Amino acid sequence: MSRLSDTSTAFGAVTKLAHWLTALAVFGMIGLGWYMADLPLGAGKLDLYGLHKSIGVLILGVTLARLGWRSRQPGPGTLPSHAPWEHLLAKATHLALYACLIGLPLTGWISSSGAGFPVSVFGVVTLPNLVSPDPAIQKGAIEVHGWIVWGLILLIVPHVLGALKHHVVDKDETLRRMAPHAAKVLAPPLQSESSQ
Repeated sequence: MSRLSDTSTAFGAVTKLAHWLTALAVFGMIGLGWYMADLPLGAGKLDLYGLHKSIGVLILGVTLARLGWRSRQPGPGTLPSHAPWEHLLAKATHLALYACLIGLPLTGWISSSGAGFPVSVFGVVTLPNLVSPDPAIQKGAIEVHGWIVWGLILLIVPHVLGALKHHVVDKDETLRRMAPHAAKVLAPPLQSESSQ
């Protein structure tokens, strides 16, 4: 059974769960965002926008919680197979990913506030507007929101490719350390000089 907390050699269940839930939510949100943008204005589109906003707020909450958790959980260090430049690139990519995961919901929230539509989280909680209604603010926020989406996509690609490179080429434990427990059972450890 997986531990809840991180250790010096492995990520714990909390970190893994937050990582994979965020990944699934982000992929779903990107698809939902593109789909609903082309729909004609109507009740269906407004419902999807409401869902999009609600999930966005959850992503923001989970991301902030992850940052708090990471500040108390140093997590595993770099592996011997990691070159210094790979470590620096991974750090920079993770920081930029966190910035996008905070920036996207905030710009969406600002855009909604600027349009005069409060953000309701699944109809349970209504968040306060971050700005007064203003078409210029709404337009600017939604443009920044779109640019951050593209930035996030451009960050996800090297993040995934880097993990696959470590797993397939380097045959180290980078990907396996974040893999869910069930995936480890299905995919036994790869043998390499750097793994024990």
